Amino acid sequence: MSITLYELAGAEPDRRFSPYCWRIRMALSHKGLDAERIPWRLTEKDKIAATGQGRVPVIVDGGKWVNDSWTIAQHLEDTYADRPSLFGGFGGRATSRFIQSWTDGFLHPGLIRLVLLDIFKHLDDRDRDYFRKSREERFGTTLENFQSGREERLPAFRQSLQPLRTTLEAEPFLGGDRPLYGDYIVFGAFMWARSISDFKLLEPNDTVYAWRERMLDLFGGLARQAKGYAV
Repeated sequence: MSITLYELAGAEPDRRFSPYCWRIRMALSHKGLDAERIPWRLTEKDKIAATGQGRVPVIVDGGKWVNDSWTIAQHLEDTYADRPSLFGGFGGRATSRFIQSWTDGFLHPGLIRLVLLDIFKHLDDRDRDYFRKSREERFGTTLENFQSGREERLPAFRQSLQPLRTTLEAEPFLGGDRPLYGDYIVFGAFMWARSISDFKLLEPNDTVYAWRERMLDLFGGLARQAKGYAV
């Protein structure tokens, strides 16, 4: 059966920057599954109307529409159980839920203060008004004000990575000796920033930097070859 993946794209169709889409891109590669990758913009809700919502990632697998990155990951795990496991067992699935909660609740909010305006600068013209209006309403200020002063906030962001850093000092991946879906969840956040911003988040001597380098090299350098910034 063929799989189609709808991914958020910028003005350049091959600039794919959604952290949630990157989770699924890596998960598909982990499973050894090919997918036709379709660029999607924020205002193209009609293209994924079959899901009854307006966000990506969305996959169509053998005619079945599936949305939400966690739901898609479970679908891939259960549908293709004969292929390498994303979770490494029931316990790994539960651990991935925790990692997702930490990433969505702590890592993403820290990152967005550093790269929000950079996202806007890479958007397709059709998405810019929608993005500015919706984000400025959400955050209660302009995109420019929201991102200003990021250099002063950077040390605190780096310090917030200490739980991740401590784990990676003991293991090469969050999955232990090999990457699992929990790694892809966190890595998606860093690919989000790398895809649209030249702001230097990590120092080369950081354990998290070394882990990110290993993740970039997975699957023949899939993520490293993606359009973005080498920071």
